[in-house]
Amino acid sequence: MSNEFTVVEPSSKADAAVIWLHGLGADSSDFVGIVDYLRLPPNHKVRFIFPNAPHRSITINNGMRMRAWYDIFDLSMVRKEDQQGIADSEKILLGLIQQELDCGIPSERIILAGFSQGAAMALYSGLRYPLKLGGIVALSGYLPVQETFVAEKHFANRDTPIFMAHGIFDPVVPLQIGKNAAQFLMDNNYNVNMHTYSIAHTVIDEEIVHIGAFLRECLNYD
Repeated sequence: MSNEFTVVEPSSKADAAVIWLHGLGADSSDFVGIVDYLRLPPNHKVRFIFPNAPHRSITINNGMRMRAWYDIFDLSMVRKEDQQGIADSEKILLGLIQQELDCGIPSERIILAGFSQGAAMALYSGLRYPLKLGGIVALSGYLPVQETFVAEKHFANRDTPIFMAHGIFDPVVPLQIGKNAAQFLMDNNYNVNMHTYSIAHTVIDEEIVHIGAFLRECLNYD
């Protein structure tokens, strides 16, 4: 482990990677425990990377400093957006992808995943990325900066499978924001599987099973 990220290595040399971004105020340890519950094959070769977001002041939390991929200005989350913070965090994520490429992992076997802000970053960065990725997992999140998406999206990930999930009773990122993002992507001919669960702003066992099935499919483990 380092101060910048936590890595969970497979038992043999990795040939795939999942980069998993935490939500606002959490850290790289937040989703480490999920790996054992994804029901991947015992001999899987997936490296899991859990990066830490930088510390920054969050406007909606009275300027309190916490780990965050970008600032949040108001409850809508989409009326006014921290485009500079999002772009800065995209550079962090692209650097992590490049590290995996440099280790010999093909881009098609790299999956971006995230929760809440992390989900937003996975969608934002993944659909602009110029090489084909294996998949995108967006939990309790949304697509930020939609107004520039059509101009900035990259054809390389036009067919990349996208798993989106949201709690029906989410008080932090309301369900409608997630559904709007999924519909926007589907209207733009993206391959989106949208799941809803009777939960708030969290993740449950049933959802983890579905995520594991998605990862196995993307990585040809089924």
